[in-house]
Amino acid sequence: MFSYIWPVSLLVLSNILYQICAKSVPSSMNPFASLVVTYSVGIVASIILYFALNRGGNFLGEFIKVNWAPIVLGLVIVGLEVGSIYAYKAGWPISVMQIVQSSFLAVGLLFIGFLVYHEVITLNKVIGMVVCLAGLAIINYR
Repeated sequence: MFSYIWPVSLLVLSNILYQICAKSVPSSMNPFASLVVTYSVGIVASIILYFALNRGGNFLGEFIKVNWAPIVLGLVIVGLEVGSIYAYKAGWPISVMQIVQSSFLAVGLLFIGFLVYHEVITLNKVIGMVVCLAGLAIINYR
């Protein structure tokens, strides 16, 4: 049970801290300069964690396993980070921006799951999608 819960708990905590940090990037700082600092810290942390959690691993040997996914993921992460920073610079409230993007994400992934991964679209998923879209209408109603 723990192995099922801890990753989601880590994601939730990390996302909360992520949103706080993205909103707290100084408005006068270029978002890409901020990402250079962010990714430098991330590289150091990743190397330390690799060796701490993978005793006797072949660090350089891991790189022969690379396919397109980590490369595209790096580009995608830049888009996620810069999108969040610019959204906050544009004035999105921290309590709304993540809900809006997550709702659209949930709807989009429902279709990706069906079309690409052949996941079944159930009535519960359709109702969930409708609730997400209704929530967007409610949260953005002024």
